[in-house]
This record gives sequence, C-alpha cells and structure tokens, in this order.
Amino acid sequence: MSKRAPTVLVLAKEPVAGRVKTRLCPPCTPADAAAIAAAAIADTLAAAAATAGARPVLVLDGAPGPWLSARVAVVPQSGGGLGDRLAAAFTHAGGPAALVGMDTPQVSAARIGDALARLDRPGVDAILGLTPDGGWWIIGFRAPVPGAFVGVEMSRATTGAQQRARLDALGSRTELVAPETDIDTFADALAVAGAHPHLRCARAVRTVAQALAVRP
Repeated sequence: MSKRAPTVLVLAKEPVAGRVKTRLCPPCTPADAAAIAAAAIADTLAAAAATAGARPVLVLDGAPGPWLSARVAVVPQSGGGLGDRLAAAFTHAGGPAALVGMDTPQVSAARIGDALARLDRPGVDAILGLTPDGGWWIIGFRAPVPGAFVGVEMSRATTGAQQRARLDALGSRTELVAPETDIDTFADALAVAGAHPHLRCARAVRTVAQALAVRP
C-alpha cells in the first residue's frame, strides 16, 4: 500500500473588509486590512502548494476569491469555536498533516516541508511552532489527536503554552519547530514586509503605508 501524502492545511477567513485583520485598524482602514489579508493568504497558499510531496488544502470561512490558487483544494470551515474548527480540519486531512494560518505569509515551502518531515521521525507524534506573542504559527500531527484543542484558550498570550501543555497531557510526543513572527498589528506587517520585500503581502503593506502617508 502506498504511503498517504501529508496535508498542508491553511486556515483562513475570506478577506472581507471589517471581518479580517481588524487589529491593523487603526492606522489601516478595514479595506486596507482586507487587502493585506488577501495578499497574505495568497502568499501562504503559494507556499503550501509548493511544499514537496504534500497536498495543499484551504480550510475557508467564506467564499474563494482571486487570491486562490487553482492548485489548492478548498473545504469549508466547520461550525463552533476555533478549537472545534481546527479539530475538524485535521479530521478532514485524516493522516499526517500540518496546519498554518494566514498570519505568517513569510513562511516558505521549505519551512513547511521541514515541519512535516519531522512527523516521520521516530518518537514524534506532533509538531508545534510558537510565535513571539505567545501563540503558535504551525501545528501538526502524525494522525488526528482527539481532544487536542479542548480547553486551549485561543488568541491569548498563553495559547502556545496551553497547547503544548494539552498535548503533553494527552501523551503526544511533541517536537518544537523554530518560531515565526505573525502579523497582528501594522507594526508587525511593516516588519515582515521589510524583511521579505518580495512577498505579495509586502507589496500590499507598502501600498497601504504610502496611502497612509498622504491621508489627512
């Protein structure tokens, strides 16, 4: 029997003004924030699609738009809280999978592929990559872990630590991968754009920054 290809899950909301990246406002307008979000999703999907040997899947809240690569399958997000939606995404994947959000558009296919490869190592059941603000940017499992997100408070300064503790409590052998900066504020967006000027997201951030400079 052939080995099942791992899945790269990208969790995102449709980039509609007022629904996404609201912490960028101010100084951004809701439309500015949506433009940055759309570009960040496109960058993240490009990395997922380029991850060697993996199947990219967008787990989407909303409708696809022009930012969607034709090479990426789309499944709707389930109902419930974020933890429920994360669990449902891994259930859909079925086998080895890693999930990233759209807040780290600078993450490369090589980084995602390295994280997935760790799930093949003996003694590794899960991988987790943290962010400087206390969250996480990637999480992955050799196989879906029932209850992996139960009791983990999302969007907190302790979310990453809580997630690690939950996996430990379930007996999952977790390997940490290198941290990444996620885009929560416009200062974060400027930092990521400055460090990775080739990104679609970087171009969108520069466009917004130029507009902000001339707005009254």
